Amino acid sequence: MLMIPEIASIADEALSARLQRRIDSKTKPLGALGRLETLAHRIGTILGTEEPVLHEPQVLVCAADHGLAAKGVSAYPSDVTWQMVENFLAGGAAVSVLARQNGLALTVADCGVAREIPLREHKQGAPRLVSCRVAAGTQDASAGPAMTMVQCEQAIANGRQLVRDMPGNALLLGEMGIGNTSVASLLLARLGGVSLAECTGAGTGLNAAGVARKLQILETALRANVDATAPLQALAALGGFEVAALTGAVLEAAVQRRVIVVDGFITTAAVLVASRLQPAVLERCVFAHRSGEPGHTHMLRLLQGEALLDMGLRLGEGSGAALAWPLLESACVILREMASFESAGVDGSNPA
Repeated sequence: MLMIPEIASIADEALSARLQRRIDSKTKPLGALGRLETLAHRIGTILGTEEPVLHEPQVLVCAADHGLAAKGVSAYPSDVTWQMVENFLAGGAAVSVLARQNGLALTVADCGVAREIPLREHKQGAPRLVSCRVAAGTQDASAGPAMTMVQCEQAIANGRQLVRDMPGNALLLGEMGIGNTSVASLLLARLGGVSLAECTGAGTGLNAAGVARKLQILETALRANVDATAPLQALAALGGFEVAALTGAVLEAAVQRRVIVVDGFITTAAVLVASRLQPAVLERCVFAHRSGEPGHTHMLRLLQGEALLDMGLRLGEGSGAALAWPLLESACVILREMASFESAGVDGSNPA
């Protein structure tokens, strides 16, 4: 039976006060660096220090296929999942390029892609492929549970192990799986109480008729799994292997007090499930961006998450997390290296 780790709050009033004093003493008007100050405070809190250093950041892209995709919930066929995994590994995808630009290690995990991805020798600095397959894709959630509870628990355990095997103190979440915006919408509707009409979008680019058809299929999936109301039940019935693995990764990263950089709609769905199991995981999260998918706005509001960027991104992959990464590094550098009024010999008296 799966053991969900206990995750304690990291709230520390004394550390919080020290961090705020340090931020306020920098050579600037109070609050002049805006949300960068809030970000610096959060990272310092997560890492438990006034001088945070982010080291060996890891991008984890979990990939899997969905039985629901055969019903036409995506503009692309399921074959695109394995093809994009190969693109990640070849260095041609957006997340691959952004990870390379920012010095982020990229791991792609085959959690249940319909076509098994051949393992290959890992070259230093290149994207790495790991296999933690549960099955060759989930079942069709519109006809019943997508996963058995045993499969769901195995995928969560796999996600925890992936993080245990990674160095560093920051984890950037990413995913790939044709049909997985449908999974995110289903989980938001079931666990967040948001109507499917409000949280179902175009995904990979469906037209209006396609979105209407997708909505009908998702309504059928909710009815087919009406009794799956608890977090793990909902994840098993509605989710995907990659979302379950990401849920485990979030739980493990929270246990290890890593900074968790959340990408878009699907990775936030994994955070939603994890937070329903252990609410304190949210204290370790930084939300990279607000997706162009309509459900993501509802999900962020539900989790009280404030996104760093709002650029209409809806690619997934972890691309938004990688794009936002320099902001986290800047926040840490400001805390560590920016002079205080006292150290710079600048008059810090308030003219008011």
